[in-house]
Amino acid sequence: MDLLVKNLPFILQGLGMTLALSLTTLLFVTVLSGLLGVLATLRFRSLRVLVRVWVELFRDIPLIVNIFLVFFVAPLAGLDLTPFWAVTVGLSLWGSANGAEIVRSGLNAVPRHQWQSAAALGLKTWEVYGFITGPQALRAILPPFVGLLTLLIQATSLGALVGVGEFFKVGQIIVERTTMMEGWNPAFLVYGAVLVTYFVICSGLSWFGRWLERRLGRPQARPVPAAAASPAPAPQLP
Repeated sequence: MDLLVKNLPFILQGLGMTLALSLTTLLFVTVLSGLLGVLATLRFRSLRVLVRVWVELFRDIPLIVNIFLVFFVAPLAGLDLTPFWAVTVGLSLWGSANGAEIVRSGLNAVPRHQWQSAAALGLKTWEVYGFITGPQALRAILPPFVGLLTLLIQATSLGALVGVGEFFKVGQIIVERTTMMEGWNPAFLVYGAVLVTYFVICSGLSWFGRWLERRLGRPQARPVPAAAASPAPAPQLP
């Protein structure tokens, strides 16, 4: 435990990098998944084909290969990405491909008559998605999407393979430095602390997802009109 206290500033620096990498990735994945999922349900065949190519391309490539591909190939294309942004792009490409399928499936789960009723009312496309089908699809989208976000938080540890100084990489450095300089191996202590930290972060996100799911599933009380709320007058006897 003294070892962790002694290296606390270094550990907090790595934890901050992990949180920054996680938040940036989750933001990009959420935006891209929503956009691609909506495009995959539009009536334009060309857009649906492009989204399908995107999904199949990045979803079928292993995540670690995706990160290596961005990290090593981007400089050849003239994109000088830092390790942080290379990992962010790699995770975002993979996550958006999987997230797009979740959003598409959720939208397609909305009963067909809801789409037809909205079209009959003359609503614009963005109004149909924003006010009619989107809120209904959100209940089906939320549980698997929170699971995807949790997986992406765990996958930020892959940044250690390309030199990102995130939480897991910091733990590796502490273990190697202590073993070489002090002659004992603190792997159980350090990696145990890493395990507990990831568990707290991911379980907190899962708890928030379940709370939001219950909140969305709770029926909303509608105000009763005054005319309906007041009792009808009793009939007058002659």
